[in-house]
Amino acid sequence: MGIYEELVARGLIAQVTNEEEIREMINNGKATFYIGFDPTADSLHVGHFMALCLMKRLQMAGNKPIALIGGGTGHIGDPSGRTDMRNMMTKETIDYNCACFKKQMSRFIEFGEGKAQMVNNADWLLDLNYVELLREVGACFSVNNMLRAECYKQRMEKGLSFLEFNYMIMQSYDFYYLFQHYGCNMQFGGNDQWSNMLGGTELIRKKLGKDAHAMTITLLLNSEGKKMGKTASGAVWLDPNKTSPYEFYQYWRNVEDADVLKCIRMLTFLPLEQINEMDSWEGSQLNRAKEILAYELTALVHGEEEAKKAEASAKALFGGSGDSENMPTTKLDDSDFTDGKIDIMTLLVKAGLCTTKSDARRNVQQGGVSVNDEKVTDIAKAYEMADFNSGLILRRGKKNYNKVIL
Repeated sequence: MGIYEELVARGLIAQVTNEEEIREMINNGKATFYIGFDPTADSLHVGHFMALCLMKRLQMAGNKPIALIGGGTGHIGDPSGRTDMRNMMTKETIDYNCACFKKQMSRFIEFGEGKAQMVNNADWLLDLNYVELLREVGACFSVNNMLRAECYKQRMEKGLSFLEFNYMIMQSYDFYYLFQHYGCNMQFGGNDQWSNMLGGTELIRKKLGKDAHAMTITLLLNSEGKKMGKTASGAVWLDPNKTSPYEFYQYWRNVEDADVLKCIRMLTFLPLEQINEMDSWEGSQLNRAKEILAYELTALVHGEEEAKKAEASAKALFGGSGDSENMPTTKLDDSDFTDGKIDIMTLLVKAGLCTTKSDARRNVQQGGVSVNDEKVTDIAKAYEMADFNSGLILRRGKKNYNKVIL
């Protein structure tokens, strides 16, 4: 089985152009491909996970990845999958986020001479002259076709700014530039990027001739993967300072039964033969599958040692021994207390177990909150500083824990 056939078997390929040629290039390590990442935060999250794993798989098969950081397109904002316009970021924020991305990507991809490259589209997009750009590529884009693109259609009723309307042209120009200057002959992206990606392929062919070999391919669930990065209490980040290894482990340990094998197949590097044997697993065996998923992905992002700690902590907690050594911890100081006390609803929000006080109130009233294994049902329940001498273990639901210390 070649790497292309493996990607298909893992459920990663949705749409392609020139499938036979793409198959030959990927299987023989001839693809120089790019995937774009817009720096909308100072950390990658699990929604980027599939793209990073894909880049790693293809590099292992001899292909050359280009990680394109959107320092230029980040000034505009991708309308795909959005119901409103993104907040505008300053250049300083964008540059800082780009630096954070590079550090995290290095855990997945090997950068260096003759290996993977990281480039920033700010290097060419920010210096473009508007009139020159219009003359060079403007005639290659049909407004009628652009308006039929799904990424624009869903925004037309609520309003699409001219700023965002230019995003497809900017992303297409990226592929055109990378093709000419980096020998990039293939692009990957999620289903929500398909129209933008086709724009890049067509631009190359119109400008450089039909024989220009520009390939387009999409991942099956990359757009769903972006949703994967969000939970009820916020985003699940790859930065351990934003989402601890234990929280990261627990996120994957708690995936739905229906999704666990799909996630193992798409995101882990376990052999397909081993994964296929799990297809018949059910009941308690699915819990074991979730543990495998959580361990493999935590080890991939945070290393084997952190994965072992997270696994040991989870088993101890849910096994009843209450080991809180590696549990996510929240630190309070004097300013968090009013008259020397802090109420349960404020405590739940401070610990990140609830997003708002109303969310905390609902969880308490529904009996879903406990402190040191004692259920709390009184929303007025408060704790004094002395109560935190040994730390309080908060729990929301069955699997969300946090240790709070002073």
